[in-house]
Amino acid sequence: MATSKRPPEAGNETRLRWYQKLRDKYRLIILNEDSFEEKLSIRLSRLNVFVITGSLAIILVFFTTWIIAFTPLREYIPGYKDTGIQKELYELQLRADSIETALMQKDLFINNMQRMISGENIDSVYSPLPTTDSATRENYSRIVLSRSKEDSLLRAEYEKDNLYNIRPTDGRSGRNSSLSTISFFTPVKGIITSHFDASKNHYGIDIASVKNEAVKAAYEGIVFFAEYTAETGNVIAIMHPGNIVTVYKHNAVLLGRQGAFVKAGESIAIVGDSGSLTTGPHLHFELWINSAPVDPELYMTF
Repeated sequence: MATSKRPPEAGNETRLRWYQKLRDKYRLIILNEDSFEEKLSIRLSRLNVFVITGSLAIILVFFTTWIIAFTPLREYIPGYKDTGIQKELYELQLRADSIETALMQKDLFINNMQRMISGENIDSVYSPLPTTDSATRENYSRIVLSRSKEDSLLRAEYEKDNLYNIRPTDGRSGRNSSLSTISFFTPVKGIITSHFDASKNHYGIDIASVKNEAVKAAYEGIVFFAEYTAETGNVIAIMHPGNIVTVYKHNAVLLGRQGAFVKAGESIAIVGDSGSLTTGPHLHFELWINSAPVDPELYMTF
């Protein structure tokens, strides 16, 4: 059985003719249908069309991939997970826990100060550690705290040095002998319209002054309360060394922030008439020593 074979020259000629067809030039002409006027003429070949179409496809695929990978549009693709969202949620959770802890500590601090002023026992220090786990409680219960000899001596020496920082009043002058070395700064100059009277629950003095007059801190200390109340308006209270507390009420504006350290004579508020229990611009000033209110006129001149 005989078979015919194509000569090599014939195959080369076929491939050559096919390549020539790819490079054959064609003209794409756009004419005006009414006047047959030539508007646009483009010379094309099959090879040019394949190259241009392939290049456009590659560019389109690359551009789409870039949009999906590096732009926020990827979040709209179903099933795509953004790793940044989990990180943001974790950071927000940490911030929320920190804010909750700070608020609880702040509330405990304010409650303890109020209990101290009223002479009640203060609560224990707030601890954010969980106490519901029995294993955790068991581990902590096994801890035994022991004081060294040096620690006991230091405590005894400190208590001895600070035992008589504030002595009881002698009943004659009403002054505390340990406060004789403290020079209180007059909060505001003015006329005293209402004096101290504990029997009527008036634990301070009312000083009528010019509106917008600056209120000064009576002594250096830490601001532990600076908020608005319905009855006494803008109130600021300062804790001073030696278990001394001063309270300033009915202010128009509070300049001192809670937790800030203020010096004696530093402006902490502006005289006003805020609150329901006021009849005009004045400052209600209270002085507390050892959790008991005292007459401020015995310690400073107004």
